Amino acid sequence: MLEVSDLQVFYGSTEAVASVSLAVADGEAVALLGANGAGKTSTLRATSRLLPLAGGKITFDGRDVTRTSPEELARLGLIHVPEGRHVFGTLTVNDNLLVGKTARAGRDEMFTLSDIYDIFPALKPLRKRLGWALSGGEQQMVAIGRSLMSSPKLLMLDEPSLGLAPIVVKAVYESLARVKGQMPILLVEQNASVALDLCDKGYVLLSGCIAIEGTAAQLGDRAALMDSYLGHGGEVEQMPPATTSSSG
Repeated sequence: MLEVSDLQVFYGSTEAVASVSLAVADGEAVALLGANGAGKTSTLRATSRLLPLAGGKITFDGRDVTRTSPEELARLGLIHVPEGRHVFGTLTVNDNLLVGKTARAGRDEMFTLSDIYDIFPALKPLRKRLGWALSGGEQQMVAIGRSLMSSPKLLMLDEPSLGLAPIVVKAVYESLARVKGQMPILLVEQNASVALDLCDKGYVLLSGCIAIEGTAAQLGDRAALMDSYLGHGGEVEQMPPATTSSSG
């Protein structure tokens, strides 16, 4: 469904993403892991064309979208939930969710409002509450619910656990588990444990490159992964060669 090849991103003269290639198949949930500054968010923003590319190619649903605008990508079904939630503060929860329908662009309805409230039951009593009055966790649920209302062909999520209490993270990921399989997911996370519990496979970014890739089970079984991922001094070369990316 999504293939990113040799992606490069610069901020001025600073290289944020040196060379990233990844793929998300139909029905697959994929984690993009890495420490702060590894290039995770830049990769996601470049994939949804919110950042210009210095190089590389993006193919979505069999179509070259390297030069496609963010608005057109959303209408094609590539839906990005950015870091920071970005709910509309002056709209109610209900109206924030309805905004998601504007990007559906004729695709069949996957989720109704009733479905979203079933997936995120904490939002049910908050239907008329304004966005600015919601907690961080409630805003995250609204942001994800809004994206589901757009009937995504692929859902990209940037740090959905960021700044949330563990009990809220658990609730958010339980909700994501309910919709997993209904559309492919590309998930950026620093919390490797919750990401790998949800996802089928993962990529670990180090200094703007894919350092390690493998199934969730393979990545979860490696003690050295956490050191390299968190920047605690683990060396990529310590990984078994059969599951180390050639781009590392």
